[in-house]
Amino acid sequence: MAHICLLLSGAALLLNGLAALDLLPRRDAAVFSLVIGGTQLVLGVTYLGITGDGGLHLLLGASGMFLFGLTYVYVGLDFLLGLGSRGLGWFCGMVGLCGLLLAAAWSGEDPLLAVLWLCWTYLWLLFYLQLALGMERLTPLIGWSLVLTSQASATVPAFMGLTGRWPGEPEIAAGAAVSLLALLLLAGGLAWRGRHQTAARPAVAAVAVAVESPLPGELKV
Repeated sequence: MAHICLLLSGAALLLNGLAALDLLPRRDAAVFSLVIGGTQLVLGVTYLGITGDGGLHLLLGASGMFLFGLTYVYVGLDFLLGLGSRGLGWFCGMVGLCGLLLAAAWSGEDPLLAVLWLCWTYLWLLFYLQLALGMERLTPLIGWSLVLTSQASATVPAFMGLTGRWPGEPEIAAGAAVSLLALLLLAGGLAWRGRHQTAARPAVAAVAVAVESPLPGELKV
């Protein structure tokens, strides 16, 4: 169940990233998030009901499923109902702190999962800064971060888990950490480049207008 939820998260992260970059209608991403979040909550309840032993690993896995599911449901409802996003931002901040705790809890037993939780925590904290604290300039960074890490942090690990090839070696976790960090740095570079290109357009337009405008006293024929 947890791997299925992770697979669904890869799609949800990708679509929300594309929406943040204005490459996809935000309403489409909101509806999809609502569907995915609701599905994950149902799978989480089913997961607890089927296993039912109350072990630590079960509770940690179910916690992650519920945190993702609730986030997607909140994202969908926030846009569709026009809630204002500030509450969603504070919720993302709380989930980010929970993500740090889950990363610490998995660090000894499953280092790869701990690395993934650190990556997801970073994404949640970006949403906290943007929505709760009003840092709208982070939108391109959020978009590129979601798009670039969605498959590496969710889809690929999900398929590894579904096929019984989830790695437990610390070396693989270290390699995943380096890869995800590189993707996040690339996202920062793309966001910076896009922001400066956008800022340069008005200046170029102003220069073009100045060149085309007649000089003072110039006669028009």
